[in-house]
Amino acid sequence: MPKFIYTKRYFEYTVYILLSLFIMLLVKYNLTYYLVSTDVMPEAQDVINSLTIGYAVQTMIGEVYVISFFTAIKLTIDWLRESSKLHDLEKRQLKTELRFLRSQVSPHFFFNTLNNIYSLTLEKSDQAPEVVLKLSELMRYLLYATKKQRQDLTSEINCIRNYIDLERIRFDDSLKIDMNISGNLDNCKIPPMLLIPLIENCFKHGASKNIGDMKIKIDVNVDDSFMDFKVSNSIPVVKKEYVYPVKRGGIGLSNVKKRLELGYAKSEYDLKIFEEDKMFNVFLKLKVI
Repeated sequence: MPKFIYTKRYFEYTVYILLSLFIMLLVKYNLTYYLVSTDVMPEAQDVINSLTIGYAVQTMIGEVYVISFFTAIKLTIDWLRESSKLHDLEKRQLKTELRFLRSQVSPHFFFNTLNNIYSLTLEKSDQAPEVVLKLSELMRYLLYATKKQRQDLTSEINCIRNYIDLERIRFDDSLKIDMNISGNLDNCKIPPMLLIPLIENCFKHGASKNIGDMKIKIDVNVDDSFMDFKVSNSIPVVKKEYVYPVKRGGIGLSNVKKRLELGYAKSEYDLKIFEEDKMFNVFLKLKVI
C-alpha cells in the first residue's frame, strides 16, 4: 500500500493483488489436497477434488474480505498517524507564531513609548517614572508570561491596562477609552497574550488611521465559568478599508483564531467579528474555569 496506493499507482496495485490471490489459491488448494483431504471444500454439498471455477471464486472472495478488512485497518492507522503529525506541526507553528506575535507587539509600540518617555523627561514631567514602570511591567509580561500555557486572567487584564495607559500618552484627549470589568476573575485562566492582539488591533487599524476623536470600548465579564470579552473601536473616517484586519490576514487575529481552534473544543469558545453602528466589534466567549 505505501508503495502503490499512496503513490497513486492503482493499476499496478490491483494487478499485484489479483496475482497474490491467484498464488494464494494454488497454495491453499495443494496444501489442502495433499496434507488434509482430497475433498478441498468439505462444506460444499458436492465433493470437490479438483481446482474448479466455483472453488476458486468462493476461496478468492473470502480472501478479498480479509484483504479489505486489513486494508481499512491500515488506512485508519496511517490516517491517525498523519493526523497526529499534522497536529504536532500546527502546535510547533503556533508556538513560532506566538513568539513572532510578541515581537510584533514590541517594535513600533516600544519605539513610540520610548519617544514619549524622552519627551516627558525633557519636560521633567511627573509622569515619566510612572510610564517607565508601566513599560517595565508590560515587557516583563511579554517576556515571561508567554512561556506558560495558561495565565491568570487578572494578569492579562493588567497587561491590557498598562498597554492602554501607555497608548493614552500618544493620543492625548483625542482617544476615549471605556473599560469595564465585572464578575469574579479569581482562578480564571486563559492562554497568555490571547486578548492583547484584539486590543492592539483597535489602535493599529482604528486609532492610527482615524482623523478626529477615537472611541474604544472594552467589556470583560466572567459568569458561570465563561468570560465574555468584547472590544469595539470606531471605524476610521478615512481609509475605511484598513479596518478589516481579519480579511487582510494579519497575524494578530488569525493567531487568536488558530490558538482557540487548537486549544479549545468548539463548545468552549465563540469568536465573532462584525460591524455595527459605525463600530468595529470583536466578541469572544471563552471558558476560563
